[in-house]
Amino acid sequence: MSEFNPKENHLKGQTSPYLLQHLYNPVDWYPWGKEALEKARSENRPLLVSIGYSACHWCHVMERESFEDHSVARLMNEHFVCIKVDREERPDIDHLYMNAVQLLSERGGWPLNCFALPDGRPFWGATYFPKEQWKNILIRIHELYQHQYDDLLEQAQQLTEGITKSSLLPVSQKQTEEFSAESIHRMADTIIEGIDMKEGGTKGAPKFPLPALHEFLIHYHAQNPDKDTALQAVNLSLQKMAKGGIYDQIGGGFSRYSVDEYWKVPHFEKMLYDNAQLISLYSKAWKINPLPIYQQITEETIAFVKRELQSQAATFYSALDADSEGKEGKYYVWTEKDFHQVLGHEAALAGEYYNIGGKGLWEEGNNILMPDKDLEEFARMKKMDVFGLREKIVLWKEKLLSEREKRIKPGLDTKVIVSWNALMIEALAEAGSTFGKQSWIEDAQKTADYILKHAIDKQGKLAHTITNEKLAVDGFLEDYAYMIKALIKLAQASINPSYFVSAKNLLNYTLANFSSPDTNMFAFSSDKGEQLAAPYFDFQDNVIASSNSTMARNLFYLGNIFENQQWIDRSRNMLHDMKPQIEQYGRWTANWGILWLHHQQEFFVLAVTGPHAHVAAAKLYTTFLPDTLVCAAHTKTDHIAVLENRFSEKETLIYPCTLNACLQPENEAEAVIRLLRQ
Repeated sequence: MSEFNPKENHLKGQTSPYLLQHLYNPVDWYPWGKEALEKARSENRPLLVSIGYSACHWCHVMERESFEDHSVARLMNEHFVCIKVDREERPDIDHLYMNAVQLLSERGGWPLNCFALPDGRPFWGATYFPKEQWKNILIRIHELYQHQYDDLLEQAQQLTEGITKSSLLPVSQKQTEEFSAESIHRMADTIIEGIDMKEGGTKGAPKFPLPALHEFLIHYHAQNPDKDTALQAVNLSLQKMAKGGIYDQIGGGFSRYSVDEYWKVPHFEKMLYDNAQLISLYSKAWKINPLPIYQQITEETIAFVKRELQSQAATFYSALDADSEGKEGKYYVWTEKDFHQVLGHEAALAGEYYNIGGKGLWEEGNNILMPDKDLEEFARMKKMDVFGLREKIVLWKEKLLSEREKRIKPGLDTKVIVSWNALMIEALAEAGSTFGKQSWIEDAQKTADYILKHAIDKQGKLAHTITNEKLAVDGFLEDYAYMIKALIKLAQASINPSYFVSAKNLLNYTLANFSSPDTNMFAFSSDKGEQLAAPYFDFQDNVIASSNSTMARNLFYLGNIFENQQWIDRSRNMLHDMKPQIEQYGRWTANWGILWLHHQQEFFVLAVTGPHAHVAAAKLYTTFLPDTLVCAAHTKTDHIAVLENRFSEKETLIYPCTLNACLQPENEAEAVIRLLRQ
């Protein structure tokens, strides 16, 4: 066989930056699609599906070691049809093969390398391998396919059945049961038992920020003020993350996770979805405990996202790479010499503050900045004025950031992922309404308006990705779920109820195209889209809340806004089906737990109308009111059920409404807050 010409790589013309990184590999990569699948069927060759993403450090390592090596490529090209997948662009494919690998080994991660029959059914897979081990695996899989095909076929059948069974949640036969307070207390206790009460986050390493889990604890404490440990867990985790290496102390923003239990050494990739969710989380935490550091982290992280990830179209790119110049974290770390060159006579004090040479020392003389002491505590140690120290730190950051900008930057993945942009819309709306920053709310509106105009077709179908203004992939459930949730938040923050209507339109499309006759859950892929070897239903909350838990909350909220009992019933049925999971696996069902909490107390929609509705609504937003929605309008509207016949041109009125009924209106936000707190 002649050597493969890299100029003929089948990834040419793809929109994913990750796929284009592999454009000149000697491996004859195909994108996922009919051409690759038909080739595998016609030539009776197994598929080798390799999945990663552009910011993944070990994906780059395996590419350098194996996929750029001609001897490895020859084995792959001769015996397999090789498919490269961007997990962010095709989460449906990633879920299928990740589930297969996790069923085989109880482990997962990226790069993910899975072997499948020509029809796409997986029979074996794993993650990273060094070159020689990878070559041996390729040879062994080829031999098995040639001589023990029946064994692989049986394995594929069992795996596919296992994936389907693990993903499909049956309809509960106990739909009349109530959501007991005892169950939610047990869930909270289980979550709190898993919290590291010394370093924050969950026990052990690696440590991932889990925004949904901490948001649940905030909601739980709001309903149960005597449960101090829940709030302590949130405050400890958020402050430890803010002072750790996982947070970029100079430029703002969080890395994906830390490899250790101290939040020190991150995998340095920065993902839009992490930062968006953490902006929302720190904003909510500030409402119940207004620590200056929470506002600081929110402001700095928003500044990072806008500076590094915002496109000219007001949308947001997906990620920054972990590596620069071939080394993980090189862009972010500092030597003592660096500090002295940049900060001069201030370097000693700054180095002590950031633990240069001490706790922050990492490898090869490099340091990860870790200001583990509170500003006030460090000022007392140095007998300094707190305000003077704060001014110094601002100047240090400016100088260090300016110097860092001269370095070769990590690669930027310019995919615009609709679901992750939705998380950022929600974050900007949440932070803007919390801290009274109208410019952030306007930023959220610009992004939302762009997506509503450019990423939805005439039938109401939403796209998943936008790259160079091209709609590359149809939307998945996560895109609809997170976008609806974002529009619900934006409608409140912007005092623009038309966003509720947009959310309702997307909800109706989801109900029509993602529902399944076999379960109350929504399928991850539309019934009009490509059907893979096994269906997937996303219901476990992880680093991002699951799309089904988000949809269940959306149905509940919009059901109350539009007084639609069917939507509320669907939400309730979904929650009922999850009861065994919630009671047993609280850590992985935290977003469902928030919905459960809504059933523990009366849920209110605050209908705010009149000439000064924005003033009243703004006061409501700065208070954490966990079991309420705010629906405000300056002018009369007939599109929102909860606002009908409740408008006055002469005075501003706040109606506390439950489903289909409202209490007497109040003129002042403070009076409503007192009522709700009773």
